[in-house]
This record gives sequence, C-alpha cells and structure tokens, in this order.
Amino acid sequence: MTAQARLLPELVEHWAEVKPDAEAISYEAQGFTWQQWRDRIRKVAGALRRAGVGRGDRVAYLDKNNLSCLEVILAAGSLGAATAILNWRLAPDELDYVVRDSGAKMLFVADDLLPGVKDIADRPTTILLSDYEELIADADPVAVQSEVRTEDPVLVMYSSGTTGRPKGVLLSHANVLAHARNTGQAMPVEDGFRSLVAMPLFHVGGSCYAMSGFCEGIPSTLLREPSGPGLLGAIAQGCTHAFLVPAVVAGIMAAGQPAITAFGRLKRLIYGASPMPLPLLRAAMAAWPDTDFVQVYGMTEMAGAITVLSPEDHRDAAHPERLTSAGRPIAGAELRVVDPATGEDAEVGELWFRTPQTMLGYLGQPAATADTITADGWLRTGDVGRLDDGGYVYIVDRVKDMIITGGENVYSPEVERVLAEHPAVADVAVIGVPDDRWGESVKAVVQAADGQTVDPEELVAYARERLAGYKVPRTIDVVEEMPRNATGKILKKVLRRPYWPDRAI
Repeated sequence: MTAQARLLPELVEHWAEVKPDAEAISYEAQGFTWQQWRDRIRKVAGALRRAGVGRGDRVAYLDKNNLSCLEVILAAGSLGAATAILNWRLAPDELDYVVRDSGAKMLFVADDLLPGVKDIADRPTTILLSDYEELIADADPVAVQSEVRTEDPVLVMYSSGTTGRPKGVLLSHANVLAHARNTGQAMPVEDGFRSLVAMPLFHVGGSCYAMSGFCEGIPSTLLREPSGPGLLGAIAQGCTHAFLVPAVVAGIMAAGQPAITAFGRLKRLIYGASPMPLPLLRAAMAAWPDTDFVQVYGMTEMAGAITVLSPEDHRDAAHPERLTSAGRPIAGAELRVVDPATGEDAEVGELWFRTPQTMLGYLGQPAATADTITADGWLRTGDVGRLDDGGYVYIVDRVKDMIITGGENVYSPEVERVLAEHPAVADVAVIGVPDDRWGESVKAVVQAADGQTVDPEELVAYARERLAGYKVPRTIDVVEEMPRNATGKILKKVLRRPYWPDRAI
C-alpha cells in the first residue's frame, strides 16, 4: 500500500499512524519504528523552528550518509524549508561556492568536514553533528505546518553539470512524491521487502530513492557509504532490493565468489546513473539468475528515474538488443525526440520529457532554467536518443558529447559498447579531440581488466572489424584508473581537458 501524502514528512506521519510499531529504518547501531522516527523528526523540526527556520528558508547539510540527513530533510520540509545536501567530496573552494549559493540559514556539518567550510565568509549558523542529539533533546516537537504547500521546494540537489559551477536543482514535495509513486508503480514492492539505501544522499539515487521506500512503508537500511563489508552486512540483515551504480556492481563481481554468492540473495537490483557495460551486465545476470534486474535512466532535474527497463525485458530472449536500451517511460511521463537545432520531432535527437517530476528550476538562475524547461513544460535532457518500435528508449550520446568528424556524427556510446566487449578492457570512454583535417577525431581512453594488457594497435584493429571506418578511434590511451564523480560516472570533461585547453568542455 502506498502512503497518501501531499508532503514528504507526511509519509512518515502516515505509517506512524497505520503501523506505529513496525520497523521504519536502521542506520549503524540505531533503529527506529515509524512512531519513534516520527517523534524524532518532530523534535528536529522543533529545533529548526527554534533557530528561526521557516517556510521559504533553506538549510544545508554536509556529511557522508547519516540518518540525521534524512531527519533534517523531513523536518525542514514540515516547516516549508528546503534542504541543500552538499557533496562532502568537494574541495574548500567548491564548498564555499555551494554554501553561499544555497543561501542556507543553517549548516549541519560533520566535525571532520568543518575545516572545509570554516573559512567561508558570512557562513550560516553552523551545527556540528556531534552536537545534533543535544540540539534536539530538549526541543519541543513540531508537527507538519498547515501553511506548507506541495509545490514548495524541499530539496536542493547540486548537479555536477558539464561546464562551469554546479547548479542547485530545486525539487518540490510534489516532484519527489511523483517520482516515488511513479517508480513504485513501475517497480512494485511486496511484503517482506527491505530497501538498501547505499548511494550518496547528495545524489537523487540516494535521497529520492530513499523516499520511494518511505512511500511504500517498507523498512530501510541506510549505509554510511557503499563499502564491501557494509553492503554484505546489509544483505545479511535482510535487504531485498537496492539501487547501485555500475561501478559498485563491477566491484562486487571482482571481489570473488563469496561476495558474488552473498549478493545473489537480492531479489531486485536496480542500477543506473551511468552506463552498465554489456559484458558486466551479462556476467551479473548469469551470476544472479534469481535476481530481478531493473535499469533506470533519469536525471536530477526529474528527481531521479524517468524510464525503466523491467526484469522481464532483461531476460527477454526474443529481444536481447533491448539490454542496451534504457527501457520505457514510467507513468505520467510524455516523451519527444527533437532535433535540437530546429525544435522539430526527429528519429534521432534530444530527448525531451514532460512530467510532474520536473524540477521547479535552478536556484537563482532563471536564464539557465529557461534554457532547460520550455515554455510549455518540456524538459530538455541534453541526451541524444531514439525510440524503437516497442517504445524503448536508446541513449545515443550527450548533445555536448557527440563527436562530429569530417561531417559525420559519431555517438560515443556506440563505440564504447564495441570496445567494452574486448576481453582486455575493463572500462572505456570515447571522446572527441581536435583534428586539423577532420575538425574532431575519435579518441578512446581505456582501463585494462585485471591481469590484462591493452595493446592499442590491436584494439584499433578489433574496432575496425566491427565499426564503420569514421567511428574507429584514431588514438587510444591506456590509464590506470578512470576519473569518476561520486556516482561512478566517468568524467569525460576531465579526459577532454588536455586537448581543449581554451574551450568550454
């Protein structure tokens, strides 16, 4: 049964009334029933209101995954305030920018991360997490306030973007609840399910995924970070489904048979946020034949997933090609494939979605918002894609990642899929680099599989047998490790940087 709510904190309020003594959430040595957790969240709201936080304000949070982060989100939301969840991996200069950009009235920060923010000019009132329990201990509990509206912002998620400073994505209660309900419809839960929340809460794959579990009223286990021991311990605790990025799945598959066997207990493995190499997906499906695999594609600006490739699609012998698709749009999502130059519908083009999950906009950036959301509500994803006859979405490339060489369009994922099939390759990224004759030429950057050596000339020959000549990489670099962001996505802008020093990348 899905909770009926108009605001995020009402999810917990609902289950505290319906099943007060059932387990709600566990984190490290802590565990709370729905009623106990509801009471804690109300006290956090009381502490926030005592500090002057109210509707329209923002608070900021800086730590690795912590139960207090979820409590602050829900408590601030009950007052009509939004929580900006900051990436704890940022350098001091980057933290300085996002803290000031967020306009936060209060900043919750882990003690060991305080040095990264202590020199920020006009830093908001700062609460060390070592003082968190004391802060809320004597606070008067405050319930959800009647003046809060479902269209009020509740989350500020900073998107990494491809150039310049990150932008604060404003998500409303309505956006996040629409995501929770739509994904719940696409991926229904059953009695006995337990959700594993392992991805960083500063990413929608952590925070919005967590809210989906609260919407369904199932217990959740929150991990501080997705370490091997933590993941194995959560599965031993009884977690039945999880959202993981492909890089974590690759780590599990490389960890040896005991870890692979343990992960076979998962009933459902949801993956996304970056492409899953086809050989890795096939190996994981073979290793875990009783696990339902679900791929999701989405973005921060839509609170998370907008398309789903179902378990049945994954094991559909009649359509193996659909393993390379992103599935079909979820409930309530309209989709157009648009030529970005003309705005007309096209067979291959930019993917535009119209959905109740679409963000309110970018914090303090109306021009960037207008560039992303059209006047009639279509969100421009920046991803190039196409549809097959069954309505399945295939992501071809990023608009800015598409390589134009000698007038021909080269979509990097197509080349990456071919190179990833080579047994010596663990991971690969394809980028365009300047070429005096062709404008751009195709370059591959590869990471060798364990115990393997990559021969660039042999890999080029391998690609030439399987790709049109203009798509074959002219050069191949071998690196020890790919640069990645917090969700495991390869940072192509870092790979491009040496080749485009005077251009936006």
